[in-house]
Amino acid sequence: MHVAFVVHMVKGADVEALLSDEIKRETQAVVMGLEDAEKMGFSASGIQQKPGQAVQIIIVARRDSPWIHRTLETSEGVAGFQMVDVNLG
Repeated sequence: MHVAFVVHMVKGADVEALLSDEIKRETQAVVMGLEDAEKMGFSASGIQQKPGQAVQIIIVARRDSPWIHRTLETSEGVAGFQMVDVNLG
């Protein structure tokens, strides 16, 4: 089981700084924009993106989701996020 985090970035925030290289490596998290997520088969139809505000999708194994959750909660570049269960089969 995996979890998708839908992350709304603060206007002007550095998307590349969302997760550190260490976190990406240790959790094998996949970070992508909405366009790339749609290409991989994820539906972004219900996601509202404000002008100038980037939305990123993070896919991670459920066991690592608390680490990502804590990281997003403490990030100054994150305006808000939702967590959704996904089944990658």
